[in-house]
Amino acid sequence: MAVSSNSSGSNGGKMGVGGGGGGAMDNGKYVRYTPEQVEALERLYHECPKPSSMRRQQLIRDCPILSNIEPKQIKVWFQNRRCREKQRKEASRLQAVNRKLTAMNKLLMEENDRLQKQVSQLVYENSYFRQQTQTAALATTDTSCESVVTSGQHHLTPQHPPRDASPAGLLSIAEETLTEFLSKATGTAVEWVQMPGMKPGPDSIGIVAISHGCPGVAARACGLVGLDPTRVAEILKERPLWFRDCRSVDVINVLSTGNGGTIELLYMQLYAPTTLAPARDFWLLRYTSIMEDGSLVICERSLNNTQNGPSMPPAPPFVRAEMLPSGYLIRPCEGGGSIIHVVDHLDLEPWSVPEVLRPLYESSTLLAQRTTMAALRHLRQISQEVSQPNATGWGRRPAALRALSQKLSKGFNEAVNGFADEGWSMLESDGIDDVTLLVNSSSGKTMGVDLSYGNGFPSMSTSLLCAKASMLLQNVPPAILLRFLREHRSEWADSGIDAYMAAAVKAGPCSLPLSRAGNFGGQVILPLAQTIEHEEFMEVIKLENMGHYRDDMFMPGDIFLLQLCNGVDENAIGTCAELIFAPIDASFSDDAPIIPSGFRIIPLGSSMRDPSSPNRTLDLASALDVGPAGNKASGDYSGQCGNAKSMMTIAFQFTFELHLQESVAQMARQYVRSIIASVQRVALALSPSNFGPHAGLKPPPGTPEAQTLARWICESYRCYLGVELLKCEGSEANLKTLWHHSDAILCCSLKQLPVFTFANQAGLDMLETTLVALQDITLEKIFDENGRKTLCSEFPQVMQQGFMCLQGGICLSSMGRPISYERAVAWKVVNEEEQAHCICFMFINWSFV
Repeated sequence: MAVSSNSSGSNGGKMGVGGGGGGAMDNGKYVRYTPEQVEALERLYHECPKPSSMRRQQLIRDCPILSNIEPKQIKVWFQNRRCREKQRKEASRLQAVNRKLTAMNKLLMEENDRLQKQVSQLVYENSYFRQQTQTAALATTDTSCESVVTSGQHHLTPQHPPRDASPAGLLSIAEETLTEFLSKATGTAVEWVQMPGMKPGPDSIGIVAISHGCPGVAARACGLVGLDPTRVAEILKERPLWFRDCRSVDVINVLSTGNGGTIELLYMQLYAPTTLAPARDFWLLRYTSIMEDGSLVICERSLNNTQNGPSMPPAPPFVRAEMLPSGYLIRPCEGGGSIIHVVDHLDLEPWSVPEVLRPLYESSTLLAQRTTMAALRHLRQISQEVSQPNATGWGRRPAALRALSQKLSKGFNEAVNGFADEGWSMLESDGIDDVTLLVNSSSGKTMGVDLSYGNGFPSMSTSLLCAKASMLLQNVPPAILLRFLREHRSEWADSGIDAYMAAAVKAGPCSLPLSRAGNFGGQVILPLAQTIEHEEFMEVIKLENMGHYRDDMFMPGDIFLLQLCNGVDENAIGTCAELIFAPIDASFSDDAPIIPSGFRIIPLGSSMRDPSSPNRTLDLASALDVGPAGNKASGDYSGQCGNAKSMMTIAFQFTFELHLQESVAQMARQYVRSIIASVQRVALALSPSNFGPHAGLKPPPGTPEAQTLARWICESYRCYLGVELLKCEGSEANLKTLWHHSDAILCCSLKQLPVFTFANQAGLDMLETTLVALQDITLEKIFDENGRKTLCSEFPQVMQQGFMCLQGGICLSSMGRPISYERAVAWKVVNEEEQAHCICFMFINWSFV
């Protein structure tokens, strides 16, 4: 055990030793080091804080000034030095936590004062309305009096005096905006309620609230960041860099005010989140000023006709939305950093979108997640990058990785919206309007994309084609579905298409891909970067042995995708889930072209949380641990869905040579439609069940939940063969035992062309497939000619007798590999009404030949 010492700085140091000399002794316990000796030891400590015995002996040999010190003494010096470093770091951490807690306590006290004022105001308004009601009841015949409703409106909504476009008029609007913003940020102008799932604390993003009962949608947040107020203001004004839905902010005019403030006239455009709604734009006034207490204020509001100020004509296809007084209050914090209050209050004109999409434009929770909290997260991220500027993933600094994620997100938003001023034009439909195709031949879109012929000459022309679609999903948690799409790419993607898309960032021309679905190599996920709260992360996907096109030939090799993923936490309320990716070259150069594609899933309305809802599932995909995406028990999210809906938007971009436009368009349509079909199958598999005592619904015929199907299989086996299939009791135990049974158990439908509808893990391994792709495999496909003849001759026996036994033979996997089995049993599976539901096969002692 090392003893304490004071060996630091130029005063030298004392180290505890067991005895023995070298150096000046002090009462036989300590040895005092010279400044030169301490400097040599410190130099080695910075190189290697924990040197080995050989390294310490080497130090003594290399430094003559340490030759009179024993190795044991040096060992103790390093022990004490590490201990002091640990204590210093811990003290620094505790000081930082103390500063955070002090500032958070101040915020909570202010919030408590605001809530007390709000309670007082509500008590006053309650008594006021009660008095007015009594007065109205006593004077019902007095028609000259205003109604209670009218007088209440006048009390709560003050009328704005008209303004004009002169500097004085704009300053009047600005000062009024400032007053209204502060009343929302720190006052009681809006009734705020704590956002579900958000709890303040030293490690939280801050205090987040959403509006209750006010016009439009509004969200408010306050938090701490380790940046000075001026820097915070600069970052927040650059809205497109942190607000992913913001396409652009143009400063039309700037005016200086006499009080040292600034008035700016802004035109802002926001992307539409889905293909089914138009984008939004805003005509804004932004007022920046410094308050008497040194706080910085940035407040904004829309300019409209009621204020008689400067106007901006409509800009189709955008829908003009309104920003009510909003902004940022930035106060310096004791000990460094800033305390920030953020208010966002918008009227997004929900009348302009289909009724099913209106929850997107009427949800304060969604506004809080995508805008208000995004501002605080971005500030915290930059604060961390300032304190830890070292390179991280693949030798890139955090700011460079953040720029890459913004590039991916912006490219995907551009594809979803397809603005004409970016060069996009729509292609004619093929008669089915489920998939929309757009092309873009502008040089800016294909800049950096290499589509040259093998002889070195450039191709005739390069263009981009975007295939996009939106679909409504029910009872599927967006986070669970997105995790499945991320971790099981082979369930929905076509390896030939991936190879074609990857060819855009490699040398050589792009030929039309050949469909190679199911021939995926391995998928390796390489982490690259993540945000502080891990709500967003970036990674590189390596698809091994996939290949690419070169000189009109398919060359085997690896494909790399840069991928951005967010919204995978199913416990977050109102979170949008996104999976955006783009092929990159293995060199991963900074100037590599980024052509993103991907998925976006947005919940429609608030999530339904009912702790009493049953933890039940529709099938094995959501009930068992079938992979990383299925590690959450169904009970973790079944209560969140209920009858919840979400909107999925899909957009895929393809580069092509102009003379291949028609062929690429046909390929893109088919590919996106196949993805939609795959997503629908996955969504059905991941959807929690809605039946139970609270739902009052029965499962639709032909789609029993997993535990019910497992019970039917076991009961039918016992009925027809007279023995137990599984040695367990209880529906959940049946389900798990059936899934992990060593023999391959498969169910097929009773249609004219039977297809497989279920398989346990051994069955999936035998067929070399997955639960989703299983539905594409027919029964006759897995048997050879002799097996098919035997099956046809004895299949009626199953329907009459209830079961049949097959002798050992050979069958085929979905990849065409021969499989031998010792014997097989087939039996009829019946439901509670004694009606045949499916045929179940069990292949015993199977193995690949």
